[in-house]
Amino acid sequence: MEEIYKRIRDLRKQHDYTLKDLSEKTGLSVSFLSQVERGATSLAITSLKKIADAFEVPITDFFENFSNQNYVVKVDEQKPFRIEGNTAEYRRLAGDFSGRMLEPMIVTLEPNTVQGSVFNHPGEEFFYVLEGAVIFEVDGKEYLLKAGDSIHYPSNLPHMWSNPLNQTSKVLSVLTPVIF
Repeated sequence: MEEIYKRIRDLRKQHDYTLKDLSEKTGLSVSFLSQVERGATSLAITSLKKIADAFEVPITDFFENFSNQNYVVKVDEQKPFRIEGNTAEYRRLAGDFSGRMLEPMIVTLEPNTVQGSVFNHPGEEFFYVLEGAVIFEVDGKEYLLKAGDSIHYPSNLPHMWSNPLNQTSKVLSVLTPVIF
């Protein structure tokens, strides 16, 4: 995460932005942005996306280069990563090309965890449970999905998900808009 915090600070200086300028462009507070640059707070993926948009760079600019000119992502290229403040492990499955609309990932959920809080955003989400079970809450209704089940919904509905089991669960996630 230190590389991400440093990259944010470097981009802000390259753009000759003050923390106040970046705050106005992202809607994030000056104090929060200062803490992010110092590595004194965790950073949600939604906040990182706002920062990337403010600098007009893809969010992948903050992560290891996953560029793939052949549109194929071999298993040994699927590097697992975690997002600060989130217990899930992600493996990005998408190639990297201009105009890409889908964000496919394998997400491994730790036992007995809730992924974030209820939120909504533009786009769509599709999940296919590969192993275990996951509870999806969409627009106030709960759905228990087991291995082999799937769910697809508009992301503008309030939603969240959790792993109710004492073992890890794994899902194939395909969503829009592209975040990595």
